[in-house]
Amino acid sequence: MNFEFSGEQKLLGEQARKFLEDNCSSTEVRKILEGPDAYHQGLWQGMAELGWLGTAIPEAYGGLGAGYLELCILAEELGRAVAPVPFSSSMYLSAEALLLAGTQDQKQRHLPRLASGEAIGTLAIAERSGGASLKSVQASVVDGRLSGLKLPVPDGDVADLAIVAALPEDRQPAALYVAELDAPGVSCSPIDTIDPTRSQAQIVFDGTPVELLGDETGGEALLSQLYDRAAILFAFEQLGGAQRALEMGRDYALERYAFGRPIGSFQAIKHTLADMYVSTELARSNCYYGAWALSTDAADLPQAAATARVSATQAYQHCAKSNIQVHGGMGYTWEFDCHLYYRRSQLLALVLGSVERWKDLLVSRLETAAAA
Repeated sequence: MNFEFSGEQKLLGEQARKFLEDNCSSTEVRKILEGPDAYHQGLWQGMAELGWLGTAIPEAYGGLGAGYLELCILAEELGRAVAPVPFSSSMYLSAEALLLAGTQDQKQRHLPRLASGEAIGTLAIAERSGGASLKSVQASVVDGRLSGLKLPVPDGDVADLAIVAALPEDRQPAALYVAELDAPGVSCSPIDTIDPTRSQAQIVFDGTPVELLGDETGGEALLSQLYDRAAILFAFEQLGGAQRALEMGRDYALERYAFGRPIGSFQAIKHTLADMYVSTELARSNCYYGAWALSTDAADLPQAAATARVSATQAYQHCAKSNIQVHGGMGYTWEFDCHLYYRRSQLLALVLGSVERWKDLLVSRLETAAAA
């Protein structure tokens, strides 16, 4: 099997990086960090015009139909730029859920809006801080109307469409439903997190009309499948952030002088940068394997997803933290960009569940595969 991207795919990555360098500098990111806007609307519009939002959405539903390898490439570049846009919520979660289980009518109504950027989607599972699990869901649907609270919801304060977990007619297990967030009975309020460039919200539903997504009894299997696919895409975002943090640390180590020599010549800094490089390259190999499994819908996709998720999370957290250490006292200041990557690394470490949860999943999946 070939784990290398094609020439055309590499060109897409180069063009994406150039676009983001021109339109998503740290100055633009800081406008969202320090300002009142929840996301960068100009950048979002530019991405929509380039067709990025429809990368993996079939042409029949208004997308480009390019594929998941191309989406992985874009995810890496967005992570590298710490882009302040709701791309992951709308594409990896909402659109993917509709592609996996939506009816033809649901796909025709919602996917073209997501692909064009006219609408923003999200996934609402959690009902408290500390993780998202269908077993803890209390929200319920009675006579096609949803009531309950969701917290935190990624990009919930700007989303138009949500895939929501709820109990059908107050019965276990939970199922997934499609909710329009401009419908009656929806109230939303933003909440503070470690990374204000990626907004989170609390959403309260009170008799909101919803549509079932998939099967009433298949919510757990659908969510597991969705999480595995999204985990690989999030891993590429983490890989891009880790790579950029490594480059920032390397560049500073070559430019900063102490005692008449670059600090990069000191053994402690060399070892730190070497460890960052190793963790990044390990994550890269696992991400590429995950990309192959996702694009081919391979049987070992669950193992590949868990492996990519664990290694990319560890790499990003390690590189973001070590980048601050390489910068020394300056790395802790607001003026330097190190904290942008540290914030994002901590936020992404919690989406789809903690790294500990994914480690447990990886072990159990490997044991199951070995037993088979």
